[in-house]
Amino acid sequence: MTAGFGSGDGRPAGAEPADASGSMAGRPGPLPPRIEPQPGSTWSTPPSGGTDHARPVPAPRPERPVPPNTGQWGPPPTPFGGAGHQGPGAPTAAPYPTAAPGPGAYPPAAPGFPGVAGYPPPGPAGTGPSTTAGYPGGPAHWPASPPADRPTRRRWPAVLATVAVVVLAAVAGLQAYQLDRLGDRLADTDRRLAQAQDGDLARLDSLDKRAETLEKQAGAAFNPEAVASAVLPSVFRVRAGEFTGTAFAVGKPASGGGTNLFTNFHVVEAVWDGGGREVFLERTSQRFPATIVKVDKTNDVAHLRASGKFSGLVTAPAAAKSGQQIVVVGAPLGLEDSVTTGVVSALRPAQGGSGPAIQFDAPINPGNSGGPVINGSKEVVGIATAKARNAEGIGLAVPIKVACDGFKIC
Repeated sequence: MTAGFGSGDGRPAGAEPADASGSMAGRPGPLPPRIEPQPGSTWSTPPSGGTDHARPVPAPRPERPVPPNTGQWGPPPTPFGGAGHQGPGAPTAAPYPTAAPGPGAYPPAAPGFPGVAGYPPPGPAGTGPSTTAGYPGGPAHWPASPPADRPTRRRWPAVLATVAVVVLAAVAGLQAYQLDRLGDRLADTDRRLAQAQDGDLARLDSLDKRAETLEKQAGAAFNPEAVASAVLPSVFRVRAGEFTGTAFAVGKPASGGGTNLFTNFHVVEAVWDGGGREVFLERTSQRFPATIVKVDKTNDVAHLRASGKFSGLVTAPAAAKSGQQIVVVGAPLGLEDSVTTGVVSALRPAQGGSGPAIQFDAPINPGNSGGPVINGSKEVVGIATAKARNAEGIGLAVPIKVACDGFKIC
């Protein structure tokens, strides 16, 4: 910008030969650069007799104080390139006071560069903004660096993300703690339920055992009504000629069909001795024929067989015991379905050619002969056969084992 051109000869001014005195001979000096008028400036005329072109004169500006130099920006450019480059008739002083440049400030205007109002001089890259928009007062009021709140604003997303992570971790920890507590409570509830179930099972087992014991006791308890109800359908009144007695079905049905029955020999003795074999079984208004199959005169037992099918009574596997309660069913004096009760008084061994006998105290009369003697378990323990004369409460029965062993029908 400081180099000029000659009057048009095509050579630069620096290439002119110098005279002996070292000055240019007969040629004017370099011409100043052409300056276009700028807004806000006026044109001045060169002084009389001058040969320079008209130059713009900046409009007067009010004086304003310049803040102390803090190293932010350099002084404003001097008009027309500084005091050393002012043309004739231009102001001799800068319109603004200047301050000594500090570190990082813009350098002063280059020599020969005309300063223009509103435009800062060029400076090193990155030392300041490239425009004055938003910063009134010129370069002296420009900030030295971008606003300080931008990095803070950039940190807000990271802070929010950190807070969100912390909150989520706290919520997850709380849920894990609650789940752990819930698992412990469920485990405790399961233990309690298991203990309660164990206790219930133990109580149920105890109740079952007690029920079995009670059943046994109830079975062992003597109930004449239950015994009579169970055995009466299997007990009949037997008529053999002019004599009557009692007979009862026993065991399983006969091999050829029909039912096996027991009675006393002395009940059917007249028919058997007379060569007859037929007798009749009576119950209520019904009458069934039966046949004398076999007799045991020593033990006073006779085996009958009826063509009809009747339920047989169960015989006791063990012998009767003294003090055992019994029920005697028969037809004393022809009165069928009569029931008396008593106990086993004693077991008598065989005497005078007769077999062993069961002594009991249940009342019996003529017609009870051949009737069953039943224990509390509804089992036949003997066959009533006789009573003591001129005495009360002395009855005799043939043990059922003797009859079963003799006839093999039990």
